Order: sequence, then C-alpha cells, then structure tokens
Amino acid sequence: MRELSEEESNSLLEKLSKYIGRNVRHLIDRSDENYIFRLHKDRVYYLTERLLGKATNVNRKNLISMGVCLGKFTKSRKFILHITSLDILAQYARYKVWVKPSAELSFLYGNNVLKAGLGRITQDSPQNQGVVIYSMADIPLGFGVLARSTQECRNLAPQDIVCFRQADLGEYLREESTLL
Repeated sequence: MRELSEEESNSLLEKLSKYIGRNVRHLIDRSDENYIFRLHKDRVYYLTERLLGKATNVNRKNLISMGVCLGKFTKSRKFILHITSLDILAQYARYKVWVKPSAELSFLYGNNVLKAGLGRITQDSPQNQGVVIYSMADIPLGFGVLARSTQECRNLAPQDIVCFRQADLGEYLREESTLL
C-alpha cells in the first residue's frame, strides 16, 4: 500500500473529472475528515487517514481491501473506474441520465441506454461526457459516456444509442470474482 505517483494521480483525477467535473476538489478537501487515495495491488482506494492507520497494522499479503475501491490500473497503466465507485460518483455527478422502468433491467444486464429507454437527461450535456445513470426513482444504477449531446437526443430514432454503458450494478453479480 503506497501513495500514488504524480502520473497515477493525474490519470485518476482526469478520469474522475470526466464524471464529476470540478467537484473532484470536494473529494480531497473535505470538512469532516481527511480523505486520501492509496494504491494496493494496482487498485486505487479512497479512505480516511484514520482507516489507513488501522490498515497498516495488517500484513500486505493478508490485506484484501480498505476504504472504497475506485478502480484499477491496467498493465498499460490506464485507469479504469469500477462499479464500486458509483456511490462517490453519484454524490458529486454533474451530468445525469434517468432511464425508464422498462429499460432498467436491460441496462443492468449490461446493455447501453437507448433513446426508447431514456427518461430524462441533464440539460446541455455535451457528447462524450461521463454521466451517472439513475432510475426514475433517483437510485444510481451505473455510469457511462454519452453518445450524443442533449440537443441531438431529441431527434433520434427509438433504437439509437444515447449512452454507452461503462459499469452497472449488475457487475456485482456478473464479475464478483474479479472485483476484489
């Protein structure tokens, strides 16, 4: 378990800012406690300094997880967000997409969001912007990248893709062996 290098920190903050924008500063500068990012077995964790002190008492081989796993670095050193970071992304999300109840299950099975399943979308959302996907009851279901801007979505056919899925809650079941 170690601190992130400058290159790793830049990669992490760049990926997070794609989804939460300038709210990244709220992750670091919190008023309740000091939160930090730590790297352990190519996975990035977001935890309090108090929890870090307790985690240092555990042998590295025996330490499975600590805090919230935001994602991992691939062998090519690209950072990939995991579904475990959804609570943090949903809390600070700048752009949001709501799906209709009829499209929730399709999304949770790993499919993209289609125009027919689009309930609402944040105004003035640009193309290729990271978004958090909610149910109509405001329950975060996952996150993805917009395929079209808000203006373009109005003129799409029902079977056109609005949002590419990056992660969804169904991954807890589909990929439970690889999440940790």
